[in-house]
Amino acid sequence: MKFKPFDLEYTQSTWEQEVDINLTESGVHPMRLEELLGDDPGKVAALMATEINYPHVNGIPQLRENIAALYDGASIDNVLVTVGAAEANHVIIQTLLEPGDELATQSPTYKQVWGLAQNMGCKVRPFRLVPEAGWQLDIDELNAQVNDRTRIIAICNPNNPTGHIMTAAEMDAVIAAADRVGAWILADEVYRGAERVQQEETPSFYGRYPKVLALGSMSKAYGLPGLRIGWLVGPHATVEDIWRRHEYTTITATMLSNILASHALSPEVRPRIIQRTRDYIRNGFPVLEEWMAKQDGLFSCTPPQASAVSFIRYQLDMNSTQLMEKLCREAGVFVGAGDSFGMDHHLRVAFGQDREVLEDAFARMEQTLESCL
Repeated sequence: MKFKPFDLEYTQSTWEQEVDINLTESGVHPMRLEELLGDDPGKVAALMATEINYPHVNGIPQLRENIAALYDGASIDNVLVTVGAAEANHVIIQTLLEPGDELATQSPTYKQVWGLAQNMGCKVRPFRLVPEAGWQLDIDELNAQVNDRTRIIAICNPNNPTGHIMTAAEMDAVIAAADRVGAWILADEVYRGAERVQQEETPSFYGRYPKVLALGSMSKAYGLPGLRIGWLVGPHATVEDIWRRHEYTTITATMLSNILASHALSPEVRPRIIQRTRDYIRNGFPVLEEWMAKQDGLFSCTPPQASAVSFIRYQLDMNSTQLMEKLCREAGVFVGAGDSFGMDHHLRVAFGQDREVLEDAFARMEQTLESCL
């Protein structure tokens, strides 16, 4: 079976250290350690006194308690801490799929699960988010793509790359489709808390249907990607099964990452971090929007309801990967190619940065784009 590389991550590995400004990062500008810990000398002293040993392999208890508190009805036994949401996806697919199974998933979407399933010899059946309808779910296509061989329905909500938040009716449709065939729902919810246009957090699929595995991460909504902490929340017995695969992959995340993530997700600190993320998102998108409006119809997009990225359509007779590479080489600005999400003639542009960084990036891009017209 021919191995399928993860196009988006391969592209990021190739270019992210070669450019001046990276607008492919899908979270907000990362926090500094001093910003996370604040001015409490006791916190710093406790961290400095930490023995660099193995933590609990499934995550230290306080971290799992803080994660469980984010999901109605969850307890510490429903949580497994992983090395990023990427590992969570990997061990879930290893646990739940066998060759010949099928996975149904959104398009466009973050395609890690898509590629993992294909590399296991499984068929992927995409169902559309409709751009003309503001990236709403095509429920008829969802139902057509789910059948008795469907083992998993994979959802990214809020969606990457569009920033669309599912309505209650869309969530109900996914649950009904899964229930009809007994499929699992794999809910990538890493952008919960990163809402741009509403105060309430995006509801989780967890607790709405028995066979849900919900994923989270410290990367997107928290601005702490370098901790490499993710998690999954699901039924206890299934979490135990997935834990066995976790022991084959990374064994555990680091002790320091566990401690820092637990601090970040504590009831005292988490609201401050979520507000910081929302400030970046809500201040950054108008800068992108203003710049696009000055480009004489070159770009169009549905404003994202959440996340620090926007999926933008462009009116150029050029493939998105070619355009991305041209912007990297000539402008020193890295944006995501629509090809990586299964939709050409689009770019995923991150805006969770300071205004000065965004204005510099867009001015550089504009100079390069003028040569394409």
